[in-house]
Amino acid sequence: MESFTTERIETDGYTTEYLDSRGDGDAVLLLHGGGPGANAATNWRGFIPGLADRHRAIAPDILGYGNTDHPEDGPPTLIGWMRARVRQVISLLDALGIEQAHVIGNSMGGALAMWLTEAHPERVKSLVLMGSAGGHMAAPTQEVIRMATYYKDPSKEGLKALTRWFVYDESDLGADLDSIVEDRFIELSRPEVRRSYTRFFNPPVSLPSEMTVPQSSLRRIQQRTLLVHGREDRFVTPDSSVYLNQHIPNSQLHIFEKCGHWVQIERRESMLALVRLFYTEEL
Repeated sequence: MESFTTERIETDGYTTEYLDSRGDGDAVLLLHGGGPGANAATNWRGFIPGLADRHRAIAPDILGYGNTDHPEDGPPTLIGWMRARVRQVISLLDALGIEQAHVIGNSMGGALAMWLTEAHPERVKSLVLMGSAGGHMAAPTQEVIRMATYYKDPSKEGLKALTRWFVYDESDLGADLDSIVEDRFIELSRPEVRRSYTRFFNPPVSLPSEMTVPQSSLRRIQQRTLLVHGREDRFVTPDSSVYLNQHIPNSQLHIFEKCGHWVQIERRESMLALVRLFYTEEL
């Protein structure tokens, strides 16, 4: 039996779908990444059970992904999408009566977590940024370019290659590899998902610079911050988290060897142990 339910609620004029463990303790808001076919379930369904005994874990389908409503006239810029997603998250917290939450962000969700903290610092209790975008990076890697331009060749074979690249050792996924590819391919084949994705990643080369959080904003983040990264991550390379660690005052960085972009999957137990210690302020 899953330790969460799937719910829908009105946010900022449209419906957001989200996972909710309805546990006791502080709320933890989990923000998923931005790859093709991503949503709350694909990123977090294996991770939420490790939090649900101590916290209320809430994971929304971020605007432009999953079963959250997809606007036909979405923002024309990446910055516009990020601002709309900040409004979505605040509206979700308001609707659920949550004044403040711990926030965990993966990849694009990490950048969104920092944008959220910049705009509404009073709503964020702490930050965990995992393989986070939003830090200073060099030019996009070939893996990022292939991800951002996926719909130029929206094949199952291309998606399987991307999925393999997300992890250091694809054998860690075992039999789950084919099911992950199948689930994500069904998701990204939906016309509304394709429309949002191609509008968000247009043009794809602008992604790193537009999502980057300025140094002047990073140094104003006062929340305790845990940065986690896979050493072999080729989508958001570890230098991004090193940069964030240098500029976020109250931050610490943990890098996992032989680990790619999906720390919450490849190093699930170690990641959960870190988060638990971090929330009890023993880390």
